[in-house]
Amino acid sequence: MAEKNVHEPTVSVIVPVLNAELTIKNLLDSLVKVDYDKGKLEVILVDGGSIDGTREIIGMYPVKLVLESRRGLNVARNTGLRNSRGEIVLFTDSDCVVPEDWVRKMVSNFEDAKVGCAGGNVSRYEETFLSRYSDESVMPVLRIFKKREVLDNVGLPLRYPAGCNMAFKRDAIDEVGGFDEDIQYGFDEDEFVERVCRVGYKMVLDPETTVRHQHRGAVTRLLRQTFNYGRGGGLLFRKKKMRDRIARYNLATLTSFLVWLAITLCLIYLTIAVNWFFIVPLLLLTLVPFLLLELFYANKAIKGISPLIVVTYPIIDILRFLAYCLGEIYGLTE
Repeated sequence: MAEKNVHEPTVSVIVPVLNAELTIKNLLDSLVKVDYDKGKLEVILVDGGSIDGTREIIGMYPVKLVLESRRGLNVARNTGLRNSRGEIVLFTDSDCVVPEDWVRKMVSNFEDAKVGCAGGNVSRYEETFLSRYSDESVMPVLRIFKKREVLDNVGLPLRYPAGCNMAFKRDAIDEVGGFDEDIQYGFDEDEFVERVCRVGYKMVLDPETTVRHQHRGAVTRLLRQTFNYGRGGGLLFRKKKMRDRIARYNLATLTSFLVWLAITLCLIYLTIAVNWFFIVPLLLLTLVPFLLLELFYANKAIKGISPLIVVTYPIIDILRFLAYCLGEIYGLTE
């Protein structure tokens, strides 16, 4: 019986790194164990100027280290691309751990010649209260897909591959010209995915291809991360205006927040200066979002998650939304 033809192209794994001595070993340990022909696989780490022990740890593994004096995720990604040879290029981050079948599963998404990019799920690396929140929130910190989809174009903001678990066909990369190095802080990969789909390639969202990510361990760090995402959204809109779908979504989010804020401030003034009757719509406007979030998490609690989340998760959600919108305003005006 003839042996079944296996789709096994050459693969490059590119990892941007910066001061990652606390997490890089776990990632490298997982990468050297992936189940793929080592003759067709290369792992490239692009260091953007680490001053800790990151480079020394990388030097202990059979991987390629490329030094880059400039900062920025997209700078590192493009530097990795210029130093790679794979027909399929996978990206992950220095605070992730990949499963043994990660490369093989991701590559299988490109058996269809029309597929230009693919993305998988990202789940928590550690079982802590805040890491569970990051995955279970009504606004997950990283993208989580429920079912496999093959899309002709990008959709809602959560329907994009996450930067730490995405892959592209080399032909698609060459056609659209690499990552935009002017986009920073957030949505740096989303703009690139849009360009790949815009020239006619399909995108695969594959929940079976999962990496584990070390989420932020403190609320302050999570809020800072969210603020920077918003900042990146503002920067993206300044650069792309209404041309990119993700830029339009960011503008819609900020507009909704500003309208809500304006109405809230108006009701506060009317309550104080005109009539206490206006406190009723004021309470509705401010409390209803919180109550709806509580109902959402109460349903999760019924399914076995701690009832503590019914109170705490909505508070974190609201703080993150505010941080995001403030970051977007900052990104639009800086």
